[in-house]
Amino acid sequence: MGTPRTPESACSNKLGDLPPCHMTKAIGGTQADATVTGTVFCDQCKDGQVSLFDYPIYGIKVTMTCADASGQITMSREETTNWFGNYVMKFDGSPDLSNCYAQVSSSGQGSNVCGAAAGPAQKLRLTFRMFDMEFYAVDSLLTEPSASMSFCPRSVNPVPAPVAPVTPVRPPVTPVTPVTPVRPPVTPTTPPPAFRLPRMPPLPPLPPLPPMSPVPILEASACPHQSWTMPEYKCYWRAVSPDMKVAAVFGLLAARRYGTDMTLWQGLQGRGDPYRTLLREGTTALLNSYNSIEFPYNAISVVTRMNWALMGSQRSVLLTALRFMRANSGYGRVTCKFNTCK
Repeated sequence: MGTPRTPESACSNKLGDLPPCHMTKAIGGTQADATVTGTVFCDQCKDGQVSLFDYPIYGIKVTMTCADASGQITMSREETTNWFGNYVMKFDGSPDLSNCYAQVSSSGQGSNVCGAAAGPAQKLRLTFRMFDMEFYAVDSLLTEPSASMSFCPRSVNPVPAPVAPVTPVRPPVTPVTPVTPVRPPVTPTTPPPAFRLPRMPPLPPLPPLPPMSPVPILEASACPHQSWTMPEYKCYWRAVSPDMKVAAVFGLLAARRYGTDMTLWQGLQGRGDPYRTLLREGTTALLNSYNSIEFPYNAISVVTRMNWALMGSQRSVLLTALRFMRANSGYGRVTCKFNTCK
């Protein structure tokens, strides 16, 4: 008897968002590898954190080192940041990266104006594991100029200069003779008549205030793409509108892939193809980032990860779409906090 064939329905994809079964098997059959990603920012104000005045920097070398329990370095890798300030390191197999750190390689990197000093090292964090592949993220690395920029705010609590101690000098004490005060006689006075305010006419009723657009949700909220296409929730579109072009929001790489005429509203309708699924989930993640301050990705991170995926392989596109999809679904713990717009 021959080997029974797997029915086609077992390989079908009910969601219609993922590639065919044979592609999924091909992904599962690839050699295991690990990927490390991060971003380097120019700390223009030298305050040790990413602020409004800092920007991603190009051409900075980043070194990742791993050590064993005794502190001996077991592995080292160096990479240079791209135009977005990002760096990507890939490792064949499944190396142990649990005790690895990334840091800007050294100070004084060539003619770069922001390469005078390097910030502290950051430990790798495992963020995703799928198909025998591991993805690690690194908190933002910093590199500093030789001096703070002139537009940086000054410290609101400057450290005062040390003051030399002063020995107090006690003046001579002169004895004081107590004097008994003389109280003048008190003349009784008649209190003034009570003053009463005139009765004011009642105010006319105030007109109703115009309806206000909802403020960003302060609690965690994650809404799928279906919610963003419903007309009763259109007031939750912030910073971007349904008619804005995908190329204007996500940049040149998105324009090459999706054209210059596709709108964000059309991008929310994509399905059946990894690149269209990436655009749909990336657009949904961008809207969620503007809507909830506790969404896992901010707007800059969504745009950056979209460009990473478009520069990589189809497998990278698929994995990025899956990560956005999980965030947009709230990881099964967070719900959509939409209320019907008035």
